Amino acid sequence: MTLSSDGGWRPLGGSLNGRIREEILRFVEAGGLSPGERLPPERELALLLRVSRPSLREALRALQAEGHLVVRHGQGVFVAEPVAQRALRSSLADLDHDLGELFAMREVLEVPAARWAAERGDEVALGRVREAYERLDAALAAAEPDVAEVQALDALFHLRIVQAAGNGLLVQTQGVVDDLLRTGMRTTLAVPGRARRSHEEHRRVLAALLAGDGPAAARAARAHVRSTRAAAERRLRELAARDAAAAR
Repeated sequence: MTLSSDGGWRPLGGSLNGRIREEILRFVEAGGLSPGERLPPERELALLLRVSRPSLREALRALQAEGHLVVRHGQGVFVAEPVAQRALRSSLADLDHDLGELFAMREVLEVPAARWAAERGDEVALGRVREAYERLDAALAAAEPDVAEVQALDALFHLRIVQAAGNGLLVQTQGVVDDLLRTGMRTTLAVPGRARRSHEEHRRVLAALLAGDGPAAARAARAHVRSTRAAAERRLRELAARDAAAAR
C-alpha cells in the first residue's frame, strides 16, 4: 500500500516483509504519529494495508527489533523514540529538576513554537491541534472526568502545537522532556477547577493559532505557562503547609 495522489491508500502489490515494513513506516509518517502514540489495532491495520495478519505481525516484530516500534502485549503497538532521544531522556531522568526549571523549559519551548505554528499556518497541522483541543474539551465535559485521560490529552494538545511549528529538532526536544513536563501537569491538575481554567487558556492559544497571529499566539502560550506555574507553586505550598501541620 502506498499513499496515492488523492490522499487515499493503495494496496500493496505484494506481501513481502520488507514492503510491509516500509509501508508501516510511511503510515506512521503520513499520520503524523509521534513517539509514544499508538498505531491502529492489528486487525484494522491489516485491513488498511490489505495484508494478512501473520504477515503484519512478522513485519511489526521486525520493526520492533530495529527500534522503530514498541509492542506492548495487551496494549498495542506504539511508535518508539529514536535511540538518541531515549538516551537523552535517560540522562535527564538522572538529574534533579525542580518545577521552576521545568516551567522555564516549557516557556523556552512552547512560546516560540506557538508563534511559529501560527505564522506557518499549516492547515493540516493546525487541524490536529484543534482536534486535540476538542478531544480534551469532550473529556472535561464528562460527569466525572478521567484524570489520566485529561492529562494525556492535555499533553497531546501541547505536542500538536510544537509539531505544527514545523521544526523537527523542537519536536524531538519536546519529546525528550515530556515526562518531566508532565510532573508539573500532575501537580496542577490536582487543583480544583484548574483543568477548566487551563482549557480556557488553551482556547485563547488555539484562537490565535487559527487566526495566524504569531505574536498573539506567543502571548497566550506564555500566559498559559506562567499561569500553570503559579498554580503548581501554590499547590506545593498548600501541600507543604499540610505536611507541616501533620508533623506538629
